[in-house]
Amino acid sequence: MSTETAARRPLRFAVVGLDHAHAFGQTAGLLGQGCELVGLSSDDPDAAVAQAARTRWPEAVWVDDGSELLRDPEIDLIVTAAVPDRRGPIAVEALRQGKDVVADKPGCVTADQLDEIERAVAETGRFWSVTFSERFEVRCAVRAGELVRSGRIGKVVQTLGLGPHREGDRAHLAGGAGRPDWFYDPARTGGILADIASHQIDQFLWFTGSDTAEVVSSTVANYAHPESPAMQDFGELTLRNDHAHGYVRVDWYTPQGLPTWGDGRLVILGTEGYIELRKYVDIAGRPGGDHLFVVDGAGTEHVDCSDVELSYYPDLVHDVVHRTETACPQGHTFEVMRLALQAQRDATRSGFAR
Repeated sequence: MSTETAARRPLRFAVVGLDHAHAFGQTAGLLGQGCELVGLSSDDPDAAVAQAARTRWPEAVWVDDGSELLRDPEIDLIVTAAVPDRRGPIAVEALRQGKDVVADKPGCVTADQLDEIERAVAETGRFWSVTFSERFEVRCAVRAGELVRSGRIGKVVQTLGLGPHREGDRAHLAGGAGRPDWFYDPARTGGILADIASHQIDQFLWFTGSDTAEVVSSTVANYAHPESPAMQDFGELTLRNDHAHGYVRVDWYTPQGLPTWGDGRLVILGTEGYIELRKYVDIAGRPGGDHLFVVDGAGTEHVDCSDVELSYYPDLVHDVVHRTETACPQGHTFEVMRLALQAQRDATRSGFAR
């Protein structure tokens, strides 16, 4: 979209693929920037997320064939939270129709899909942004980035990222009764490392100021779902480059007693201090989320993050209009997914996992 066109009307977007509730945050984020939601479409119109979206935004036209929205010349941006194996093909078609793309993570599930997306981006000049919500939509993570770049904890040499999730969390299901069949099939989800751990890989690269890394080791396991041997309910990986190290653990074991879907944590180790994020809950401690703790030479501090502005969606709109990369550098998004897919591909298997 040209700057002249942007001055005449709001940015217009459509959602093609409504299988994960992350679509709600993506849609609300763009609407909050004055964008216009003009269409909805999904392969499974009966899915709980699709039905909830139609109820939330009845002014958006429902289109049975999502390709109609991808081809519509009046649409600037496509959002997709489809079943993960469909996100890559949707993105490629949208890019080749001259649209920018915002995809839920994982943005794709195979190296071949990633290659196709990279070619489409290079050939069309459009962008492909993957919404790494555990950084983009978390105020304490944004504040942590500000502290790191201010030099508060010295040179960052390691991140430890924990991404536990609850299998039966109703928020992710939009009130649905249970996880759909595709959730238990890594060929469709990409696997636990390609999916959940992409968040932690994003944070490793971002907080350590890294362009790339190597996957030193990776493991996936099934310890709690013997009846579904394709299911991966535990994963871990280690990363390394010439100046930093990273450890990631993800799982589907969050107990019902926790008042949120997962106790997501991040520890950022610097040469002069460290930061710990309790993103969604401070167990048996302060209420709410976005808890940030800093330890440095001056002592310990709990940092209030309530006033932190989230810039991802304003930056996305700026990038569509001005052809910039302020929301997230394109090369960074490619590298996160490359590392996640490599870790998944090379992972050893344990427990009931096959």
